[in-house]
Amino acid sequence: MKPDLSLLSDGDLAGRSVAGDDDAFAEIMRRHRQRLYRLIRASVADGDEALDLVQETFISAHAALKRFDRNRPMAAWLARIAINKCRDWGRRRAVRRLFGLHTPVEDIADLHADDRPLQDAEVADRAELTRLSRAIAALPASQREPLVLCSIDGLSQAEAAGILSISEKAVETRIRRARIRLAELLG
Repeated sequence: MKPDLSLLSDGDLAGRSVAGDDDAFAEIMRRHRQRLYRLIRASVADGDEALDLVQETFISAHAALKRFDRNRPMAAWLARIAINKCRDWGRRRAVRRLFGLHTPVEDIADLHADDRPLQDAEVADRAELTRLSRAIAALPASQREPLVLCSIDGLSQAEAAGILSISEKAVETRIRRARIRLAELLG
């Protein structure tokens, strides 16, 4: 009889996964996918791209699972991989723009229109959320990453500092600068 994987720690699941237990890695994915999606979505401001990057994050994590330190938090390790995937995505996007291969989201929005009419409040909320998401995505990575980790993902400044390999004071300063820049962009 298999043990209830939901009762095992992330470290134990990692060990089982390395030993070939696919269900253990599926449990890791189940535990962390929503948080990673929020983190990535806030960084790239595109839901479809975020889903792809979550998949890429888990693929990379699975490949690197043997190197995972079971005494450290899995969430921080996965967040670091996700941030690196977002950085890679940003570089690829910049190259596509340079060569004119990027189609703006505004140009394809009509292709995926929802058939049901939205109420005014819902439309306004979606518009404001889209505006905010784009403003966050427009921030430099050095400001966006600490802001997303602390304000959206709910990590402490100490946890964000560990993930980003910077000091807590640097996290605090970068969040303050990000908020100032967002106020300018949204003002």
